[in-house]
Amino acid sequence: MSNFRLSRLRQLVFGFYMSGMMSLLMSAVITWINTGLGSGFFMRWMASWVVAWAVAFPLVTFIAPLAGRMTEATLRRLTPEK
Repeated sequence: MSNFRLSRLRQLVFGFYMSGMMSLLMSAVITWINTGLGSGFFMRWMASWVVAWAVAFPLVTFIAPLAGRMTEATLRRLTPEK
């Protein structure tokens, strides 16, 4: 596998896991805040998580390169040149 393909695959796999974990945790917090921990919490959480992950993964896939460029630009401004 070429370095380009391996790099792209790594980005997709990272985005898959990162978006899954972040959407899982965020949907838990938001569901808890909005509906409390009463009966049916787990099912409400899982339903909201599926939707959140379905939105988060494509967004992370497209936004990650932009965030990387913004990070590099910020660090260039904050790091003194030698």
